[in-house]
Amino acid sequence: MPLLKIVILAIIQGLAELLPVSSSAHVVVAERLMGLDASSPQMTLLLVMLHSGTMLAVIVYFWKQWQKTYFSSGDAFKRIVLRLLWATVLTAVVGEAMIRVIEKTLLKGIPHAEIEDLFNHLEWIAPALLAAGILILIAGLLHKRDEGNSLREPSMTQSGIIGVVQGFCLPFRGFSRSGATISAGMLAGVAKERAEAFSFALAVILTPPVVAREVLRLVKMEHISGSANLASAMVPGLIGAFCAFLAGLLALKWLSRWLEGGRWYLFGIYCLAASAVVFALHHAGY
Repeated sequence: MPLLKIVILAIIQGLAELLPVSSSAHVVVAERLMGLDASSPQMTLLLVMLHSGTMLAVIVYFWKQWQKTYFSSGDAFKRIVLRLLWATVLTAVVGEAMIRVIEKTLLKGIPHAEIEDLFNHLEWIAPALLAAGILILIAGLLHKRDEGNSLREPSMTQSGIIGVVQGFCLPFRGFSRSGATISAGMLAGVAKERAEAFSFALAVILTPPVVAREVLRLVKMEHISGSANLASAMVPGLIGAFCAFLAGLLALKWLSRWLEGGRWYLFGIYCLAASAVVFALHHAGY
């Protein structure tokens, strides 16, 4: 794959993964427009590496904030771990249940069908973007900051709500994970900054199993069976991961500035516009 296309995908992934606009939707559309095969093993490996780069950006960006809040004391650490685990368990239960239902209904009759078979269908990405945009728009317009709760971590109930919403994001590309979870936290009464920090802490927990799933799928593919081919595919992945890391840091600064400045709803408007564009591309035959 040409280096320029790798860099373009990395920048799109890094920006859209951490902004509440759905990286998967943007990456799929970019792949279509650049004539890339999203189902190829090389592309699968590249996307895994790009995800790793963006998650490293999350850790670097939020580390000091997490130290002051989550690691400030033993009790604080225990509380946040309990809430993160509770949210993650609910994500796994809801997400796995939805994946099973979709595979047995929408994909019924297709041999060896997996939820990933839906990921390249623009007709599914567009409505998911629409739903994410509506949720972000509602949260941005209705949420009122409660100064008295600005230093509180999400309660168990609020953490559970965020975890359930995150579970709905797993099967659908276009339904932005960060957008949905931060918006759900805001609507549940969590302060903006706390909802943001909690959402990305969840992302750090969720990403390794998701990456592991993709790696297992990659290993099962017949096209990459030798270590030499895999090693050669790793080189562009590392370049892409570095570019995604830099783009991710920029995206997080942008997101925090808009979130704290009361401009969260603008991301919702963007998702609504992006949904219309994806619908148009689908009807144009992409």
